[in-house]
Amino acid sequence: MNGFFYVVGHGVDTELSERLRCFSARFFALDLEDKMRIRMERGGRAWRGFFPVGAELTKGEPDAKEGLYFGAELGPDHEAVVAGRPMHGANQFPDEERFPDLEGFRETVLEHMAAMTELGHLLVQGIAISLGLSPSYFADRYTRDPFLLFRIFHYPPLQGSGSWSVGEHTDYGLLTILQQDSVRGLEVKSGGTWIDAPPVDGAFVCNIGDMLDRMTGGFYRSTAHRVRNASSLGRLSFPFFFDPNFDAAIRPIDPTAEIVDDQQERWDGASVHDFEGTYGDYILRKVGRVFPDLGRDIS
Repeated sequence: MNGFFYVVGHGVDTELSERLRCFSARFFALDLEDKMRIRMERGGRAWRGFFPVGAELTKGEPDAKEGLYFGAELGPDHEAVVAGRPMHGANQFPDEERFPDLEGFRETVLEHMAAMTELGHLLVQGIAISLGLSPSYFADRYTRDPFLLFRIFHYPPLQGSGSWSVGEHTDYGLLTILQQDSVRGLEVKSGGTWIDAPPVDGAFVCNIGDMLDRMTGGFYRSTAHRVRNASSLGRLSFPFFFDPNFDAAIRPIDPTAEIVDDQQERWDGASVHDFEGTYGDYILRKVGRVFPDLGRDIS
């Protein structure tokens, strides 16, 4: 079963979504030198901050996008930070004294992440029910303390007709909740055909990641998608990743069920069903290929 769907009636404040969009547009309008003040390298093992166009790779090719990485806001005394666990720590935000137009950006990002976390808990309850499981199945095993990532991407208009803003890929975790602006560009692979996933006012686009594919033996499929901003405008997108706990071992819901594996058709030629280990093991392996230099620093 393909893993993309729209969510409406979610209760997330539209004013919050619009505020996030406005702050993000202001940030990406800054000079590159100013954006680089919070570049990811300065975030160290926390893996947070800004990256410029071309710094992130998909299938080894540079993406035509720039972005900001955020995660759960953790202080220096948090046990994961003290232990030096990769991808855990404090977020980076622009200096509000230097950039007064961005005053409130930090609070808006954290407020949005809190709203998305609440929505993520509700959605995985629904997914559990759809599988004939207890509504608390995922919370009991994986998402009581979920691993959270939030990214803000800006896709400049593409220069070449045959190029892509982001190439074909699947998401790594459990569930992605995406807010789009009004500029089209997202495409989803369904039955070997690419179809548009246009913005819908007031709706989030959700897609299933590799870990839910693995848990369900391929019943719910992590679906390939890509982005091409063919417009003359910059495109903003806001993917929020609601994923299993970093230390959770990922196992099939029914170990005796037959696995429907799409390895031969997958963009990376890999089987999500061959993986053994924690979600942290999986995502560190994946993001190390996305940012090879940073990956070497946290391995």
